[in-house]
Amino acid sequence: MGSQTDILIAGGGLNGATLALALAASGFDVTVVDPQPVAVRADPEFDGRGYALALSSQRALSALGIWPKVAEHAQPILDIKIVDGRVGSTPSSMVLEFDHAEIEEGPMGFMMEDRFLRAALLGAMEDSDRITQLSGIAVTAQDVGASGVTVTLSNGESVTAQLLIGCDGKKSQVAQRAGIRRTGWSYGQTALVCAIAHEKPHHGTAHQYFMPAGPLAILPLPGNRSTIVWTETDAQAARINALDDAGYLEVLRPRFGEFLGPITLAGTRFSYPLTLSVANKFIADRIALVGDAAHAVHPIAGQGLNAGLKDVAALAEVLTMARRRGEDIGRTDVLIRYQQWRRFDTATLALATDTFNRLFSNDNSILRLGRDLGLGVVNALPGLRRSFIREAAGLTGDVPRLSRGLPL
Repeated sequence: MGSQTDILIAGGGLNGATLALALAASGFDVTVVDPQPVAVRADPEFDGRGYALALSSQRALSALGIWPKVAEHAQPILDIKIVDGRVGSTPSSMVLEFDHAEIEEGPMGFMMEDRFLRAALLGAMEDSDRITQLSGIAVTAQDVGASGVTVTLSNGESVTAQLLIGCDGKKSQVAQRAGIRRTGWSYGQTALVCAIAHEKPHHGTAHQYFMPAGPLAILPLPGNRSTIVWTETDAQAARINALDDAGYLEVLRPRFGEFLGPITLAGTRFSYPLTLSVANKFIADRIALVGDAAHAVHPIAGQGLNAGLKDVAALAEVLTMARRRGEDIGRTDVLIRYQQWRRFDTATLALATDTFNRLFSNDNSILRLGRDLGLGVVNALPGLRRSFIREAAGLTGDVPRLSRGLPL
């Protein structure tokens, strides 16, 4: 048995769900296929995962009607402090600080727990009469023709669409079947991720400590809680992960410091190997890649999801405008507009995160002196500081309509 749809999205995670909603709002019929059952994806339990949403991402979610459903769970990021540090020693006195008051738009971004954002997106998809969700099912094959692409599903059925969009992660099967190669490498680092409860309030301040093994980010959640993204070498991370909770905290405390008082674990512990993986092309015949399927970068700048949501906004705008002009949305000359829009931005992000990680993830005394001086220069120049804030908030460059909070 086969069915028809305008667009098929492989992968129903945050990027896939947001893209489905954006396209449905523009009048497309969308089918979303995801191997995980809805019950697993909508698990309401707090597990400690959170995202730093740039202001542009918040605006896109607002334009799609999602933000009002999750705003009460958002923690505004009001201040960011960046410090060069060492384990167990007093951090460098050279602190680079970004204050939200330096821009007119408000908070630089928001911290949002995965459980709230994911549930809101899933609920909105269920409420849409233009979105069909096929959960617990995977795309196993794809066949591109002159007027469409037919995918075979793990349940034996098939779906034909004008366009197939891969939102299926950095090991994207959609990309592999399309013959799209990737460029990248392992950093030899692992990110340890969890939530921490602490005695003192964080006042909406995010902290980034540049440690010799890699950065430690402390990101504020509502209440006296924070998400941490703690980078260690693969070998050290494996040893830490093997510890019980008490041992884990014992290793974390000299890195975390005492500025928020006593700390305890407040959720599940996760770990992720860190790699750079960028698709050599973001498109193929009747295929487009979004999010990690197109580009997975080091989390040092916290821009992974934000880059994916900007992909969503750009692709939705390109497809919507093409359809209004009567164009075939799956044609290469249409899809190349999306690639040209996003390719330079993501290449720049990949280069920046790779460079920052290599520069700061070491204990070389000469590099340490140079980067401390660099932090001091940026801190002393309000105009440069403001430029960095606006860039991190997603307010610079050719910003798609959704990322500006405007409907398509």
